[in-house]
Amino acid sequence: MIFSETDIQQLAIEHYGLSATVKALDGYDELNFILTDEKNQKYILKLSDENQPYPFLEAQVKIIQHLRKSPLADSFQQFSINKNGEALTQIIKDNKTYYIRILSFLEGSFWYEQPKKSDTALYNLGAFMGNMDKALQDFSHPAMHRNYTWDISRASDANEKLKYITNHERRRIAGYFLLQFDTEVLPQIQPLRHAYIHNDANDCNVMAREEQTTGLIDFGDMVYSALINNLAITCTYAILEYDDPLTAASFIVKGYHEAYPLKTEELDLLYYLIAGRLCISVTQSAYNTSLNSDNIHHFITEKPAWELLHKLIKINPIKAQDTFRKVCGFDGVINDSDYSDLLQARQKNVGRNLSIGYNDKLKIVKGALQYLYDDKGRTFVDCVNNPSHVGHCHPVVVKKMQKQIATLNTNTRYLNDTILEYAEKLTATLPPSLSVCYFVNSGSEANDLAIRMSRHFTKQKDIIVLDHAYHGTSTVAMEMSPYKFDSKGGFGQMPWIHKAINPDLYRGPYKYGDTKAGEKYAADVQRIIKDLKKEDKSPAVFICETLLGVGGQIPLPENYLKTVYDYVRASGGVCIADEVQVGFGRVGDKFWGFELQDVVPDIVVLGKPIGNGHPLAAVIVTNEIADAFNNGMEYFNTFGGNPVSMSAGLAVLEVIQDEKMQQHALEVGNYLMDLLKGLMAKFPIISDVRGHGLFIGAEMVKDRTTMEPAIPEIDIVVEKMKEKGYLLSTDGPLHNVLKIKPPMPFNKQNADEMVQFLEEALKEIHIQ
Repeated sequence: MIFSETDIQQLAIEHYGLSATVKALDGYDELNFILTDEKNQKYILKLSDENQPYPFLEAQVKIIQHLRKSPLADSFQQFSINKNGEALTQIIKDNKTYYIRILSFLEGSFWYEQPKKSDTALYNLGAFMGNMDKALQDFSHPAMHRNYTWDISRASDANEKLKYITNHERRRIAGYFLLQFDTEVLPQIQPLRHAYIHNDANDCNVMAREEQTTGLIDFGDMVYSALINNLAITCTYAILEYDDPLTAASFIVKGYHEAYPLKTEELDLLYYLIAGRLCISVTQSAYNTSLNSDNIHHFITEKPAWELLHKLIKINPIKAQDTFRKVCGFDGVINDSDYSDLLQARQKNVGRNLSIGYNDKLKIVKGALQYLYDDKGRTFVDCVNNPSHVGHCHPVVVKKMQKQIATLNTNTRYLNDTILEYAEKLTATLPPSLSVCYFVNSGSEANDLAIRMSRHFTKQKDIIVLDHAYHGTSTVAMEMSPYKFDSKGGFGQMPWIHKAINPDLYRGPYKYGDTKAGEKYAADVQRIIKDLKKEDKSPAVFICETLLGVGGQIPLPENYLKTVYDYVRASGGVCIADEVQVGFGRVGDKFWGFELQDVVPDIVVLGKPIGNGHPLAAVIVTNEIADAFNNGMEYFNTFGGNPVSMSAGLAVLEVIQDEKMQQHALEVGNYLMDLLKGLMAKFPIISDVRGHGLFIGAEMVKDRTTMEPAIPEIDIVVEKMKEKGYLLSTDGPLHNVLKIKPPMPFNKQNADEMVQFLEEALKEIHIQ
């Protein structure tokens, strides 16, 4: 539309007899002008093209005329009537149809121009919107029944524009909230009250004076939709700048409810509806960026919208539900249960030696990327659940699994493309010699199968493991896990299991700074091989985590695996890299832990992160080992390699690569380790910080000289960190190592806060 200020001036005179000066204003999808007549009276002229159909423009006239008859009459503009006695004026220019409306000018300032809004101002805004919606109860117009991008009920459509968000973290968060919208809102919203709503009470449309809401302009977004959406939009824009958006929103909700009572089923969706509106906004901004739009209105709320989404994901949705219910006088949803009934039932029906973390037990009910939500409304940053590798409920993984499970899930006796696609893409991340996949359901099962294949290939039985190692819960895996068989209730070491010294540069005989420490620790494996040879035996296999987990979060010394692998292969044995905890880019520098040692194993065992928490694991071997294992006895696994598991695996690989998570792990991990080393310089109780990427251990001792483990101090720290919202755990043979293995979306802000709280926790227990 090309209309000059002179054109508008002439149209105002011609059709309205209004002589006025004209100044163009910015607009989203209409032309807007401010008119000032000879008496200094101001008007707003709006000019629309055919993209705004006449029936919808007529509806805008009707709804404002309806509201002008309500108790809120002075809060809305009036329409000027043209020379034909009509509020809408049709004009033709260059064979195109346009419509003109002239409205009165509302004096006052916009909501965004107000200084920091008080609780009363928020309450009054809610009351204003409630009174307006109450006044519209008996209004209707067929033109407002339309499919409209900005209708929150259609937030799912924003999924199509997620691809335009180039920032990986932002796209992930928006995708998460849209997934929750599909899960939590869509099944519930249709039966809710529907109404004819303004649909755009943003901070540029709401007029205010001091603590009062004085008016509302621009009905161009109005639509027939769920009534609660109008309140959700009001909350969204009013709370953009608040550090505590939930409390701010609660005052708006209270004001609305006391003017026009809400229902609990409406309040229960409000948190997700606010997030849904924000997702529409940020995806539209990203889409407009892709079109090289120069309209500032396309981006006016982009920055604060992203800031609010980052704040929302830290708010437990149960806390939001509880807050909104209580502020309206309804019963909340959070109770103060001590879980005694739940614990009693668990003791009765679940294995009694299934451990539960923390003294004050947690009931986790929902996950969101690096966050976990409990049933009491608390939010926790997850620093230990590395199986949820790309984040709890990552939208890409969830949706691909949902689609596959709704299509087919069966076993590998039928041909299926998914298993072939995954095997191809998975092996492409590994050295060329590791090319044959066997899919199973857990790391334990994978290690069990890997040992079986190694024994079959070498015709030997003996296994070399590292002291304190842990490789799973199957019978074979337990037999080769000193962490289990040497512990309380363990069955002791089997004669075919041989423990090599843990290559620990902090506690072991060869320390940091010893450039030959790797070779010296490897010599203990050679000792075992020589002892076996005296009995006319040789090892079937050497198995080792490529960074030691329960052994103490320990990176291996340089040249350790290279030297050990040479010894083992020279004796006819097979070398297994256990990547169950550390694989898939977690270590940052490399995709696989064994690559840090510049070696190529004969067998790689994968688990935990491979399916983002879905029960999936894999054994990947050379063609030579696979051919030997194919001896006529069928290998079949009922669930291993099923299409849903393969879809999960594919999705995880896709996300790691698309979102550059390996690089993220490197940057954030290095950043976090630097922060922890800074803390170590202040607190002698932290005696060693080690790791790669987002696989980090911080060892705690009572005295750096004696190296006495800091127990129970470390347990107190873990409990205090939980109270502060950060979930950590302990590891190591002496249970004195802080274990830090968060989901990969864990970011620098999380790292800053975690270390800040860790410092506070150390001060609280008077450790200096």
